[in-house]
Amino acid sequence: MAERRVNVGWAEGLHARPASIFVRSATATGVPVTIAKAGGNPVNAASMLAVLGLGAQGGEEVVLASDAEGADAALDRLAKLVSEGLEELPETV
Repeated sequence: MAERRVNVGWAEGLHARPASIFVRSATATGVPVTIAKAGGNPVNAASMLAVLGLGAQGGEEVVLASDAEGADAALDRLAKLVSEGLEELPETV
């Protein structure tokens, strides 16, 4: 299982707009990905309600994981998005 540990780069955490950006981006990768707070239970990264339910705050560590083909590239892109608080999924890592 591939995983990336990153700190949330959005000051407001994964709430409302940042969560929406993240969920759309996770879905766009075409790879099933989970997200969890460090030490917490993983949830589907493509589910807005699940991501909001994490209550991840700015600066808090989250774990992105997937065991699908193409997981490394997808996780690298999502990790960059989350850690840098970007407004859209980066085209390249």
